[in-house]
Amino acid sequence: MRAFEEIDVHNMTKSQAQTAIDAMLRRNKGEMCRLTVIHGFHGGTVLRDFVRAHYKKHPQVKRIELGLNQGETTLIIREL
Repeated sequence: MRAFEEIDVHNMTKSQAQTAIDAMLRRNKGEMCRLTVIHGFHGGTVLRDFVRAHYKKHPQVKRIELGLNQGETTLIIREL
């Protein structure tokens, strides 16, 4: 696993997205620093809102970083 990973959850339900993101977090053996979740924006904000609210409280996520692209949310796992 690399320090910077991406996962695309476009066209997934909230449950499918959570399963996919949680699987990546479980596979992390301390190598991953950031996980960028590509959830899209123009098709609606359900996934974006879910990712930001749910993973804000996740024990492995130190903080959430919002960039200029509203279709992505970066989960900071550990600082560089």
